[in-house]
Amino acid sequence: MTEIDVMLYTLSTCPWCRKTKRFFDERGIPYHFTDVDTLSRKERKETRDKVVELAGSLQYPVAVISGTVVQGYNPGELEAALEQAGWKASG
Repeated sequence: MTEIDVMLYTLSTCPWCRKTKRFFDERGIPYHFTDVDTLSRKERKETRDKVVELAGSLQYPVAVISGTVVQGYNPGELEAALEQAGWKASG
């Protein structure tokens, strides 16, 4: 199976962020995440700057799937990015 690198930038209080984590959990796809709002002030600023650089704005969640950025909870775009990275849906 192809190893896919998934990084999520999320907020701990965001329902769409929780749905995005659940999306990956339900498919058994490992991911790393950062709840931006729980970081220290300095780390939060650096991470927010990174999110703006990646996605163009501060709308969460932001998923980076093997280099492809998907902003917001959009299952179709998330699956397309996963497939582009080599993931095959089972079923």
